[in-house]
Amino acid sequence: MNKKRLLLAEDDELLASLLNFRLIKGGYDVQISRDGREVKEHLAQQIPDIIVSDIMMPYFSGMELIAYVRKELNSQVPIIIISSAGNEENVLNAFELGANDFIPKPVSPSELLVRVARELNKT
Repeated sequence: MNKKRLLLAEDDELLASLLNFRLIKGGYDVQISRDGREVKEHLAQQIPDIIVSDIMMPYFSGMELIAYVRKELNSQVPIIIISSAGNEENVLNAFELGANDFIPKPVSPSELLVRVARELNKT
């Protein structure tokens, strides 16, 4: 069985490493982007099976990422937003732009695995 490809866009190195470790253990092929430029580079090469992104990143925010994937790339790849900026306005904005899920930080790696699997099982 092919591993599902997951793009993790997170500029916090410690959190990215923690989530990467857990996602790999969960059976995913993980690519990490530390900022918006890297996100665009990864997406230009290949659209993953699912994207997990922070909102606040250098060069290209998570909100811009959602709009880019939905409008520019015309892709319906599932997008899960993780953010410490989990106020109602940001959550609603993310969903309006086309996010599939929103998890406030601090994020539990085990909860993230469950939500990733749930989104992938919908497709």
